[in-house]
Parts: sequence; structure tokens; C-alpha cells
Amino acid sequence: MTDLTTDRLLLRQWRDSDREPFAALNADPAVMEHFPAPQTREQSDALIDRNIPELDGRGWGLWALEVKDTGEFIGFTGLNVPTFEAPFLPGVEIGWRLAKGAWGNGYATEAARAALAYGFGPAGLNEIVSFTATTNLPSQRVMQRIGMVHDEAGDFDHPRIQDGHRLQRHVLYRISRAQWESTQ
Repeated sequence: MTDLTTDRLLLRQWRDSDREPFAALNADPAVMEHFPAPQTREQSDALIDRNIPELDGRGWGLWALEVKDTGEFIGFTGLNVPTFEAPFLPGVEIGWRLAKGAWGNGYATEAARAALAYGFGPAGLNEIVSFTATTNLPSQRVMQRIGMVHDEAGDFDHPRIQDGHRLQRHVLYRISRAQWESTQ
């Protein structure tokens, strides 16, 4: 598994000490505003448990995110293979989830750029997508800052969100290796 570093952040394997702050982050209604519901401790732990072998086996996944100067765990950023059906899949998505106290510092953008570099570098990916509920404007701004382009024709109703739910409609963003390389 590969750790990634930026000027301010460490993207690393998960630790047992991450479980409590990650559960608190996932239980925070503000953090989970653009998800159907906050997560239980069991759901939060299950996400960690799924990602540990992904990182070990593939070398990439959803890395735990730590502020280098303080050692504070602030969430995750990374690459993931979605397991639902949609016209743009199979593929690899980039995503992030940060504790509310870490918002507004540019951490999501900084970490996402490192994950893209790994995806288009050592992981050898040709395209990376990202998607979120239409209401999640902060995440859409991160997608734009890292060079992703909104694919309006690819917008979709998330199959795991019930019909008529306010979060069902999702926007799709994409970036190809060539697009990413042209910005480096």
C-alpha cells in the first residue's frame, strides 16, 4: 500500500485509532447532509474494514486523511470502484469526506489532487469520475478545482436512493488522463 503526501497532508492506511473520530464524523448531520442518513458506528467501521484490504491489495483506495503537522485524523480521500449499476460504470471514482472542523482549509482539493496523480500515475487509470447529489455544491466545487468537467448527459438518479428522495438526482463529473496531464 502506498502512502501519499502533500505539503500539509498524509493519505495513509487506516488505524484503529481512526475508528472513533471517523464514527463521529459519519454521525454528524452536517457532514452527512448530502447522504440519505448519518451512519451508525457499525456502518462506519464497515467502511474502514472494506478499505484496509483494498489499500493493501491494490495499493489504492480510500486513504485515511491526516494533517501532517498535528497528526489529526480528518476523514478520507481516495479512489473507489462503485458497486452499483449506472451507464458510466464500470469505472473508478474519486471521493472525500472530511470532518466539519477541517472544512474551508483546501484539504479536500489538496488531497484529491494527490489521489488523481496516483490514479493517473502508478495506478495507470485512463479516466476517473466523481458524482454527488445535485445539492452538494461544495463537493462540486472541489471537482471543478481539480480539473473535472461536468458531464450533464451523464447525470443520473442514484439507484440506491429511493425514488422521489431529495438526494436521488446526482451530477457526474469526469477527467481523463489526457485532461489531467495537460494541467501538469
